[in-house]
Amino acid sequence: MPVRRQQWLAAVTAALALGAVVTAGSAQAAPPHLPRGTQFYVEPDSNAARQAEVYLAEGRTADAELMAAMAAQPQAIWFTTAGADKVRADVRAVVEAARAQHQVPVLVAYFVPYRDCSQWSAGGARSEQEYKEWIDAFAEGIGDHKAVVIVEPDGLALLTSEPWCTIGPDDELVPQRFREISHAVTALKRGKHTKVYLDAGHSAWQALNDYDAGYGEPRQQLGIVNRLRLGNIAEADGFALNTSNYRFTEDLVQYGTRVSKCLYLRERGAESCPSAEELDATRVHPVRMKHFVLDTSRNGRGHYTPGDGETDWCNPPGRGLGERPTANTGIPLVDAFVWTKRPGESDGECQGGPPAGRWWPEQALELARLAEPPLR
Repeated sequence: MPVRRQQWLAAVTAALALGAVVTAGSAQAAPPHLPRGTQFYVEPDSNAARQAEVYLAEGRTADAELMAAMAAQPQAIWFTTAGADKVRADVRAVVEAARAQHQVPVLVAYFVPYRDCSQWSAGGARSEQEYKEWIDAFAEGIGDHKAVVIVEPDGLALLTSEPWCTIGPDDELVPQRFREISHAVTALKRGKHTKVYLDAGHSAWQALNDYDAGYGEPRQQLGIVNRLRLGNIAEADGFALNTSNYRFTEDLVQYGTRVSKCLYLRERGAESCPSAEELDATRVHPVRMKHFVLDTSRNGRGHYTPGDGETDWCNPPGRGLGERPTANTGIPLVDAFVWTKRPGESDGECQGGPPAGRWWPEQALELARLAEPPLR
């Protein structure tokens, strides 16, 4: 094993050992929940609202009604660009607008270095220090206002150590990623009313336990449970699943429950997660488990089975809006259904889409027409 790789594994092992000590007592109390009556913030001037006006002017009344119904639903506000002063001011403007409406905004921090492994959504801070200053400013923008923050979509599920990611050297950048996200949690939790959820991918992505990635020579990868622990899940309110993806809600609940149970068992000294069957049979009171939120913005018809040259995650056709955003999920561990991904914004230049994040009215209309449950 190369020396640099040995150093990286040693750093990860030491950090996990430290995390076990820090989190040993964290399951004694329930993580904070979002009150059942929480009303999430509805942005008044969204792409969907403007598209409704366009369709109405064109005489497309039914399509305009669909876009207006979509625009009436709360959607997350993403912060993705450089500048500590700018993000502080922009976040503050959103939380103050939400407060004026007696609503709670869902905010997405998306600026970690080497974001998206330099793929369609490439970008982020140029250094660890720049990121820490940016996230500190983000937290200052919230202050003591109420807010829900999704921390770094794919930030833990998509590390630079993934076998197909050419960014490196991963033996330095992976520990850096954990430091950055851990710092984000600590900074954001200084807010008295900030709820923080670490993004953890989705139910068809990372395994719970560490594993051999199996690409050529053996290459160890951390399972999602250890990634969450290194990302400071102990201090966060919970984790987030399915951001910008399409997995069925029931699959996500099953996976999220297993992740939460394994986190609890690891805190109690277990060396690894038991099998899925054993986890399902393990009974742990929800008050002792980490909760999670689900992105249901595009999962009404579940995931897509790709054909040749297609993907199941980048602008798949025939998808629909899912459950409406609410804190009244009826599921003990699920604090909220949220529309983290803003429906109608492209995943990237794939399968006919414009650049990532660009408004795509044809896709928006398809999602609205195929919504399950129906929009109207």
